[in-house]
Amino acid sequence: MNPLLELKHITKNFSRPLDLAAKIARLAGASVNEVVVHALDDVCLTIHEGEVVGLAGESGCGKSTLGRIAAGILAPTSGERAWRGTDIAELPAARQRDVGLKIQMVFQDAYASLNPRMRVAEIIGEAPRIHHIDANNDIDYYVDQLMRKVGLDPSFRRRFPHQFSGGQRARIGIARALAVKPELLVCDEAVAALDVSIQAQVLNLFMQLRADFNLTYLFISHDLGVVEHLADRVVIMYLGRIVETAPTLELFNHPNHPYTKALLAEVPKLDKRGHDFAPITGEIPSPLDPPAGCHFHPRCPYAMERCRTERPQFRQISPGHWSACYLNDAR
Repeated sequence: MNPLLELKHITKNFSRPLDLAAKIARLAGASVNEVVVHALDDVCLTIHEGEVVGLAGESGCGKSTLGRIAAGILAPTSGERAWRGTDIAELPAARQRDVGLKIQMVFQDAYASLNPRMRVAEIIGEAPRIHHIDANNDIDYYVDQLMRKVGLDPSFRRRFPHQFSGGQRARIGIARALAVKPELLVCDEAVAALDVSIQAQVLNLFMQLRADFNLTYLFISHDLGVVEHLADRVVIMYLGRIVETAPTLELFNHPNHPYTKALLAEVPKLDKRGHDFAPITGEIPSPLDPPAGCHFHPRCPYAMERCRTERPQFRQISPGHWSACYLNDAR
């Protein structure tokens, strides 16, 4: 079967053009160049129908950028997005719009993503009204049903976002995403800003909605505990590259890449009482000037000369378990 969504060799750079003064300085011979942030570097990712893929890594590794490209919010600098085996860019405009509705995003900051001047009924009902999603043409009833599905009282439909708690605003964002009947939800740190008890409620809601609507998720989080609870398969990113991917149990029980091992070693657990936190040594390299070879080599205790000059390729080290590390050459 073709994957539901496939990202092929995605690269994304953010550049800041030179201002007038910098252009004049360069004409005068000064060494002035555009500032380029290398957010994603040749990333490949497949998401199959019904799957929950957890995308994890340190802040600034490119998770959110990849999520926005997956959802069609950002365009890649290079690479291809394929929906059910077909390049989305080659589809007719109307079909591209339909695919865009099939992929929706739930944002980290629910309050910032909701229009403060719109009432909840308008926020949830705007997209289905514009795209004629509700066949019965009864938007009010449709919105009420969605609010009940996410655990909100429909009697609150006339309220504004500031009149809700953080957990309720997260539910509003989920209802808005569900309103256009998507097949894939991209959840970008969707529970990171919530209290722990509310996080559990929203995570359980995600799992219930998965069963009710046959949803597929790309769940982005820096919290490996959340990823372990929710995901079927985990993808680990570091500085714009995917370094390891495996089914959840396999990755947590048998991590392969040194970066993955370092992350999992510091996940808080009850059997680690008295354990001293030991952060990964070294500073995270800047995406303005990422290191050559393996991006992790400046902080890796096992780095070899080859790691400093050559980029390691993904290798399958066991069924469904892939890693990009030269230490696997001895296998």
